[in-house]
Amino acid sequence: MKKVALTGNIGSGKSWVSQLFQRIGIPVFNSDEEAKRLYDRDDIREAMKARFGEDVYFDDDSVNRKRVAEIIFNDAEAMHEVEQLLYPALNAYFDEWAEEQEAPYVLYESAIIFEKHLEDRFDAVILVSATEQTRLRRVMLRDHCEEDEVRERMASQWTENEKRKKADFIIEHDNDDEDEALLGQVLAVHEELIPSRKFHFFSKK
Repeated sequence: MKKVALTGNIGSGKSWVSQLFQRIGIPVFNSDEEAKRLYDRDDIREAMKARFGEDVYFDDDSVNRKRVAEIIFNDAEAMHEVEQLLYPALNAYFDEWAEEQEAPYVLYESAIIFEKHLEDRFDAVILVSATEQTRLRRVMLRDHCEEDEVRERMASQWTENEKRKKADFIIEHDNDDEDEALLGQVLAVHEELIPSRKFHFFSKK
């Protein structure tokens, strides 16, 4: 089973591209959503409470996401500790999930593949790329926030230029109205990834 990472900076349109891959039958593992579910596991719940206090969960044992966010975004060490709890479990679950799929390859969707140095876990990395102005506009519309807030979030990620140098495939996604062209790029990458074809990296720039 070939494992491929799908990544892109905030506002790049990574989630829309993942949906196009799903339309052509490729399973997508959304790491953000799956990581959120891990907070409900008994062992992780107890470890979180022991380290950060009972108030990281509500009385019904559901995670207090606002409180967790306050802790980890203001304390790099705390963020690292949470990641050490979640990532091994997330990686193990992904590997199990991947083995259950019947497609020629699977996608692991995550914005922070390069930031967390995860690229070596995958056979290839696809980067969804868009200009800074496009990404700013999308996030401001989506999250109803100001430009300086978006830029602050962008600052925590690698630049697009850094990621383009390391990605094996690049899908350009600047125009929101050109789904046909975007699908064409997805299909071109798909043709490169399926085992029946010779594997070579054609779209690195």
